[in-house]
Amino acid sequence: MTPLPRRALAHQSGKALLGLGGAFLASCLPAQASSASPGPACAPSSAGRVKTGFEKLREGGYAPLLGHKVGVIANVASVDNTLTSIVDCLHLAPSVRLHAIFGPEHGFRGSMKEGFSEPETQDPETGCTVYDIYAKTGDALKSILKKSGITLLIFDIQDTGSRFYTYIWTLFDCMMACAELGLPLLVLDRPNPISGLNASGPVLDPRLASFVGRAPIALRHGMTVAELARLFNAVFIPEKAGQKASLDIIPMEGWQRGMFFEETGLTWCPPSPNMPTPLTALVYPGTCLFEGSRFSVGRGTTMPFLYLGGEDVDGHAWATAATKAGCTGVAFQDVWFTPLVDPFKNTLLHGLHCAVTDRTQFDPVATGMTLLSTARRLAGPSFWRGTGKTFDQLSGNTQIRLLLDKGADATALAALWEKDLAAFRALRQTFLLY
Repeated sequence: MTPLPRRALAHQSGKALLGLGGAFLASCLPAQASSASPGPACAPSSAGRVKTGFEKLREGGYAPLLGHKVGVIANVASVDNTLTSIVDCLHLAPSVRLHAIFGPEHGFRGSMKEGFSEPETQDPETGCTVYDIYAKTGDALKSILKKSGITLLIFDIQDTGSRFYTYIWTLFDCMMACAELGLPLLVLDRPNPISGLNASGPVLDPRLASFVGRAPIALRHGMTVAELARLFNAVFIPEKAGQKASLDIIPMEGWQRGMFFEETGLTWCPPSPNMPTPLTALVYPGTCLFEGSRFSVGRGTTMPFLYLGGEDVDGHAWATAATKAGCTGVAFQDVWFTPLVDPFKNTLLHGLHCAVTDRTQFDPVATGMTLLSTARRLAGPSFWRGTGKTFDQLSGNTQIRLLLDKGADATALAALWEKDLAAFRALRQTFLLY
């Protein structure tokens, strides 16, 4: 196993983000952030209004971890409020025995693109083995957890609030494995960056279950990871594993459901390479649906999921049609862009910029459906990627694509999932913590 220089990677990523994000990202980065030794940085700080589950765990002297061989599911966004990795903090805590690290999609260090993970290696800072658990399920995942020798597993990863963002399904799969192994699981809560006031969008049809949706929750679920863990453990895990996982959670302090990430006092660390800002997370529930089309979603540009387009697209006509549809809290501008990564690497594309003007009025799912409807009319039948299965899995519903083919608009599409969404909203209320 070959060690990789984790802090060097993190430092280089931070410099690159300053170039990509301009003034917005610069304003989000704290003046004290650096790649220096983590010693003083592991001391508690009151700089942020919201205290994450990890901060609360540390304030309590890591009591739930005492006597355990601890494993942690973490990535580059698993940091304290000084941007120090929680893995380093756990390693430096005399009372904690950190035994193993587990990496999700993109890897523990966040170095891999979508759909890939980092191979098993050794963390040079802690000496712990870093296991690859991306998309691992069933016996394969249980074998990894048993091989690691841990007696307690921690989950602490920043989510984005969308059903198809895979970290919550890594949590789900690990809950399944923990239930079957009798392994205790501790979930440390973090903010839903796009607020948690409500759920919206189609609820997953269980027949379309995949790694972008294991269980029937709404596309914009409006929950934190700890709330989702409570829901999973009460409703879905017993049905599949035969019993609940031994689950404990540590909630945040100071978080309110109406908060967007910029209001938390915390610093945004991109949890994946194409999630550079909280604004990206806000549009993602709607624009990521274009991954099921032949359009680019702006990967390989400085505006992933904010730029959409293709080689034969009339961006001006599309932006005009989307504007006439009357979406609230958003404006559309036609743009030309050239992605630097596949599948559109070095190809000039025409499309639009989805620019949020009022995040309190912006509805990402309704906007995404409007953009799909207008794009489908302009592009014709060749709009879908492959057989359309990818889109169906992302949307969670086979009927949406068929209705779009018939010219349905966002209002007609919303009627399709209204009943299921109402049921999910009622279920969701039982498990909210804030």
